[in-house]
Amino acid sequence: VQLQAFGGGLVQPGGSLGLSCAGSGNSFNINAVEWYRSTPGQQRVRIVQSLGYGLAKVAPSVKGRFTISRDSAKNTVYLQMNSLKVEDTAVYYCNAAYYDDGVWRDAWGKGTEVTVSS
Repeated sequence: VQLQAFGGGLVQPGGSLGLSCAGSGNSFNINAVEWYRSTPGQQRVRIVQSLGYGLAKVAPSVKGRFTISRDSAKNTVYLQMNSLKVEDTAVYYCNAAYYDDGVWRDAWGKGTEVTVSS
């Protein structure tokens, strides 16, 4: 499984930005895609958790502002980020667990940087 994340950039506080994560590979499960973010000196923090069956849980820090959607035809998951705050500045990663050759593995997309600044 391979993941590619797109869409980072610079946005003003209160603005919106959308990220996308395209997956490929026979074991890719679009419903398994999660989103993480990290800031310098901090570990990656999960902000969108896959609960299976197409359900997802959004972290309290972004709840009500971030939403995910999926396009199965494109094997792509989208993270729509609204009402962005300076503290949302981070490198964002998508992740998907998958079962391959008898073991569970993790696929990570290359991080995409989001900067919220005036």
